[in-house]
Amino acid sequence: MTIIKRIFKKREITALAFLIVLFLGVGLRNPDFINMQSVSTVLKGSVIYILLAVGMTFVLLTGGIDVSVGATLGISAAISATMIRDGSSVVLSILVALAIGIIIGLINGIGVAIVKVPAIIMTLGILGITRGTMIVYTNGRWVENLPDFFKKASQASFGGLNHYFVLAVITVALVQLYFSKAKTGRFFAAIGDNVEGAVLVGIPVKKMMIIAYVVSGFCAAIAGVIFASQVGFVTSNTGFDIEMVAIAACVLGGVSLSGGIGSVIGSSIGAIIMTAINSALIFLKVPSFWNKSIQGLLLILIVVSDVLIHKYFQEKARKQRLSAKSSFVGGDE
Repeated sequence: MTIIKRIFKKREITALAFLIVLFLGVGLRNPDFINMQSVSTVLKGSVIYILLAVGMTFVLLTGGIDVSVGATLGISAAISATMIRDGSSVVLSILVALAIGIIIGLINGIGVAIVKVPAIIMTLGILGITRGTMIVYTNGRWVENLPDFFKKASQASFGGLNHYFVLAVITVALVQLYFSKAKTGRFFAAIGDNVEGAVLVGIPVKKMMIIAYVVSGFCAAIAGVIFASQVGFVTSNTGFDIEMVAIAACVLGGVSLSGGIGSVIGSSIGAIIMTAINSALIFLKVPSFWNKSIQGLLLILIVVSDVLIHKYFQEKARKQRLSAKSSFVGGDE
């Protein structure tokens, strides 16, 4: 019984349970949704969201937010795709894209941690600047005619799983290990939980906040390169509104918007949920213009359910502590 309580106290379990129910529920209506090909498609499509969610988790844990990741993804995709199309080395193109993501993240981090600009304002401003720069760079045109070898790279698999998804899983595992085992890994949640307390115990708050935004930009840049490989072209509005999906994925996975609570595993599960919802609506033959509304409704329902479940356990734990205290006092008398 104790093990079951511990399991349900983990915020990731709510998201995982919903993911399973989603697949089973839609599968009852359309069995094709739960065949291996469909599941593989969902996992492959979730890679970009997973990578964005990994970076976003760093920022959210510190109590911040980064709404510029969609623009970072877009400009990284555009620049890497243009360089590869024009004959540049793939390695050099990827490194340039990653450098851009790091620079954007560094600017965000300095603005939030050093200059003390509110995170939503700073990253929203960078979103506009980056989006405008991308349009100027591409001249408002699509980046097309990418080499076949670059596009086919997204189709490779390892053990039946898309190798980009395998890369994403490995990344999630390493980051989760860092958060749980490394001393500095626990700093991010400590900052989000109590920034004043973090300063008092000697945590380099400004440095860690900057690192969080740099990681977010870096992950968005990786996602941009993978997007260009998967889709095979880059439009002038690539990445538009995708930051909302990344934030929603983290929230679905149990990451608190106020900071200090959450895990990258939960964020990744949330990313898969967001992808699965889009796929499920197609299998249920729901018109695409309903997608955003349904995603928003499900997000609210899941988050409210999660809050109620954990509030129940917290209240129950509080009553147990009070009961134990009362028994102790009564025993003394």
